[in-house]
Amino acid sequence: MKQTLPILICMLTMSLHAQIMTDSSWRVDVKTVQLYPSGSELEAPLLTMSGGGRLVLEFDVLQAQPENLHWRITHCDRHWQADGLDEVEFLNGLAEGAVDNYDFSFTTRIDYVHYHTVLPGDFAEFTHSGNFIVSVEDGDGQRLLTRRFYVTEQSAAVQAMVTRPYDGIGIDRRQEVDVSVTSGQWPLAGEQWLTVTVQQNGRTDNCSELKFSGYAGDALTFRHRPQNVFAGGNTFRYFDCSNLRTPMYNVQRVEKYGGEEFVLLRPEEDRSRKHFLGERTINGNIKVNTQDRENPRLEAEYVWVSFSLPMTQPMLEGSVYVVGALTDWRLDSISRMDYNTQYRAYTKRLLLKQGYYSYLLLVVGGQRLMSATALLEGDHYETPNRYTVYVYQHSPSDRADRLLAVQTVIP
Repeated sequence: MKQTLPILICMLTMSLHAQIMTDSSWRVDVKTVQLYPSGSELEAPLLTMSGGGRLVLEFDVLQAQPENLHWRITHCDRHWQADGLDEVEFLNGLAEGAVDNYDFSFTTRIDYVHYHTVLPGDFAEFTHSGNFIVSVEDGDGQRLLTRRFYVTEQSAAVQAMVTRPYDGIGIDRRQEVDVSVTSGQWPLAGEQWLTVTVQQNGRTDNCSELKFSGYAGDALTFRHRPQNVFAGGNTFRYFDCSNLRTPMYNVQRVEKYGGEEFVLLRPEEDRSRKHFLGERTINGNIKVNTQDRENPRLEAEYVWVSFSLPMTQPMLEGSVYVVGALTDWRLDSISRMDYNTQYRAYTKRLLLKQGYYSYLLLVVGGQRLMSATALLEGDHYETPNRYTVYVYQHSPSDRADRLLAVQTVIP
């Protein structure tokens, strides 16, 4: 027994490090988690080393009394696994602190406590770039939520361009993202130490790691490979429940039962056979808002939002998911729609805070070789997707993955 105990502890530590960290809410009463650069609510959680910037973390807990909560920052590798880097190796300052700023909701049917804090803490600065996770725990060490964020050095110059696919296949349905990277560090750290990843909007199901294709002068290029090509998808669907007295965009009606508010959206439709409409939205993000109250963060109601997708029989190609920031961009039981034989429709009900929401309906898990957007959204080359390029380096002299640069491009 004395010999097996250290082995069990070692195995437990290894399993924790092997866990892929995601944007998750670990309790059902934790809602509307947002992490963004201070002053830019709709921007991705990204900081630049020595830039002096801060991230704002805010969320609601659906209860009447506050808890003793604290946050903790962990460094991850490029695949979002905790890499064991000690906090003194990535931060000049404290990597944890109390979430001691909170306010109570008022004039709402459902009570909640709104928490907010700024990361990192006072006088702290990041000394190592890369991927990071901030987790919030209660006084018993139980996790409430986790959120991803990035710290970049911007020590490399990145050029990204969205073009027609190089193979000439599906030029009206697909988009190719070509990337070149230059830096004064080459050839000290060459392509064998680099990893270039591209993300489409906020989606995590189709992130792509690009393959090195060659040199163009002093630039390392990553282009004209299958990994560079993405399905175009479609503009995001959206609805607005900022006003519960008058139905707004895509809201069919608002009802009240048992002291709760219910928002019924207009039935969704299959857009795969429709012509592309160049309507821009906030690409899967959310915006908390109320039209008849002064403080949306504390006065916005939590309402049950009902989605429906009429269909004579369930799809054989896979499961249907409501995907966007409203479901943490995840493909799980929270985002998966269920087929209702009585109504002959896929349905989903989510408890959401008043505001503006954009999302996609993805079909995932089938055997047919097609994109997740093909069956319900349709794929179009013209779609104004937001592509973000992440350039990582892990040379023999590096203790952990570094994030050399981040660049965003929109067609």
